[in-house]
Amino acid sequence: MKESYDDNVLYVSGNGLPEQSSWVNTVSVKLGVDFAPLLAAGGAVQSLTLVYSPEKATYAQASAEDYTAHRINDLFKGKVGNLTYSLNNAFLYNDGNRLAETYALNQLSGAAANQNDKYRNSLAHAAPRERRNQDQDRYMALLQYDAGNLFFRPVSSLTLYKLNTYLFNTSLAPYEGYQDYVNRYDVNIGADLGYRLGPDLAVTLGARDGYQYQEQFALAINSDRHFSSNHYQRVLAGLEGKLMRWLDVKLSAGPDIREYNPQTPITDLNTTRYYGEAAATATLSRSQSLALTYKQWFFVSSTGLVPYEDISYTLVYHWTATKQLGVDVGAKFLNHNYTFGDDMAGSAPSLRDDVDYGALGGLTYAFTPHLVASLNYNYDDGQNAFASLPAKYAPFYRDFKHALTAVGLQYKF
Repeated sequence: MKESYDDNVLYVSGNGLPEQSSWVNTVSVKLGVDFAPLLAAGGAVQSLTLVYSPEKATYAQASAEDYTAHRINDLFKGKVGNLTYSLNNAFLYNDGNRLAETYALNQLSGAAANQNDKYRNSLAHAAPRERRNQDQDRYMALLQYDAGNLFFRPVSSLTLYKLNTYLFNTSLAPYEGYQDYVNRYDVNIGADLGYRLGPDLAVTLGARDGYQYQEQFALAINSDRHFSSNHYQRVLAGLEGKLMRWLDVKLSAGPDIREYNPQTPITDLNTTRYYGEAAATATLSRSQSLALTYKQWFFVSSTGLVPYEDISYTLVYHWTATKQLGVDVGAKFLNHNYTFGDDMAGSAPSLRDDVDYGALGGLTYAFTPHLVASLNYNYDDGQNAFASLPAKYAPFYRDFKHALTAVGLQYKF
């Protein structure tokens, strides 16, 4: 059980739509079973788990944000001789509102009109979007064959978002400022060739062949015919394992060779961009650790039309102060950069560069091994980083501040 206070439910600037706050009650359950011991297959099936995690959230002062999330996670992992394999799938059905948000103070025209919230920060609508009715699916599959210091690893992954919200023509009242969402996914397949520098560290060279899909709006919804589905080939150099006795790393980076469809609003449909991701954990002492995650890649927007560069950094420090007390302090930086292309067919140029500076803090206290209490605080400071944005596109509406404070109680057995 968790009780939260959200001081800006829609992450708006407050210049148009007022910042709306709400108490949020969340009840969740996690039920899981591992079938591997029942199969008596030894190492051939090390894990075969199925986990169901329903969660119901109720917004006392903003009932349109209520949702019930159904999460199903499964993991299959095993090993036969020199062959290791795994499949990890995470599925979500979110039973939320089928009406998306309307970012407009009013539906008037002329001098009295105020629909400038439609120019909000790109990172502002992520949280409200996740509360809407939708399906998501993610999988990661791998098969690894070890031959001494060498290994060969075919891999595949999927990230899919299917938004089930209603679509409306947003150029006319009463839907000015309404947010239409499109379906999108990223799927790829490839392989890594690795060489072990030692028992706990390896270098890799890999390649991926992938496709990104972005749904095109129907003509009755949006006269702008742009969309940015694309094929890509990715070459990756990587490092994974223990770089030092106290430092675990997994990183990969390389060129992303893109071929966009002819209706993508960018200058060069065949372009090469940078891809990189990393995760590092430093064990500072028996009770302290520092974890860094990073990813930089090109994806297709949930709001349709144009591609963007998605950059994220997260740094979290953890301290196990006592057997009962845990402390977490962290920071994050998020960036959605839409300066890759410019769509002039719609109601406004698509050029934007939005950032979010965040901070987090948390305490956990275990009264018993089964009963754990938590206190968490998350803060976001969204800003417009595109300095040359004309005043008529309301640059200050891209700035927002958001804080979420939560108290939770967990019982596990």
